[in-house]
Amino acid sequence: MSPPALFSPPPQPAEGGNPFADPLPPFWLYFSFQGRISRATFWRHGVLWLLLMTLLFNGLLGIVGLTAEEADGLTNLLLLWPALAISVKRWHDRNRSAWWVLVNLIPLVGWLWVLIENGMLRGTPGDNDYGPPPTV
Repeated sequence: MSPPALFSPPPQPAEGGNPFADPLPPFWLYFSFQGRISRATFWRHGVLWLLLMTLLFNGLLGIVGLTAEEADGLTNLLLLWPALAISVKRWHDRNRSAWWVLVNLIPLVGWLWVLIENGMLRGTPGDNDYGPPPTV
């Protein structure tokens, strides 16, 4: 059996198999715009992981001598793609197009709408337009 491609979605676990034996491939999770992820994965990787990476990058860039504004800008640039990839996959779980990521651009209410839709509402049960339901 050949190893899965870097950007392919995680395989479905075998019936009765260990669901933790095949974790989400990091390249797929952070760099691919295909597939679906669960709410738990969104909170772990889309909120907690990105927050920790932001703090780490800002701290390291501050040590290097960048100003806070420069460190923030560079950190945002570095984490933009992974944040978009995770958000797109969560919108896919809600059976919505990746274009819904643009809701973030609505002043004042956009981030709240995204937080409620992606972080609190259940995805569509069963298969949808974007693939099978997330297994992890």
